[in-house]
Amino acid sequence: MGVEPTIFVVDDDAGVSRALASAGALLGHPVRAFASAAEFLAAYDPAAPGCLVLDVKMPGMTGLELQRKLADDGVRLPVVMVSGHADVRIAVEAMTLGALTLLEKPFRLDELMAHLRTALARDAAARVAAERQDAAAARLAALTPKEREVLERIARGATNKDIAAELGLSVRAVEDRRARLMKKMDARSVADLVWVISATGDPGA
Repeated sequence: MGVEPTIFVVDDDAGVSRALASAGALLGHPVRAFASAAEFLAAYDPAAPGCLVLDVKMPGMTGLELQRKLADDGVRLPVVMVSGHADVRIAVEAMTLGALTLLEKPFRLDELMAHLRTALARDAAARVAAERQDAAAARLAALTPKEREVLERIARGATNKDIAAELGLSVRAVEDRRARLMKKMDARSVADLVWVISATGDPGA
């Protein structure tokens, strides 16, 4: 069983934490609240799925500073920013750093829940895509250099005859390599193969 997606809250406003606890209960997700960015950074495991509700203004590291650090560290947890002092500059910076939205306090519970649903769905989709990418990359890494030579030419649309001529091989040898690499890549057609290659994000494949 996978880890339950969690709604992480970093806000020194106890009222926001109470609202998030209510939203989490209604959505069926646990809520973990932190009063500062330092507390969150000390406890958060980047492998944990979920989303982050982040206040802009806090003592110590601000919400925007925490958002920037997470982005620099490669943490892609979807962020819902909240603020009682939002302005255009803050909104633009938050969105530039990848925030899903910026809600101005006091916000409506239904509005918050709608954004939390979107953030949790976005995180789940991103994690599935990352798992597929890792699996595809593992299949690609299992190919020998000779199989990879054939793969690169198949991806360019070359026929077995074209590949044989280009590599100085017999058509039978190309067919053998092609059969082996198709099995390793778990592909039953060229379309499957192209999908696996594209999933790796490897432009050289």
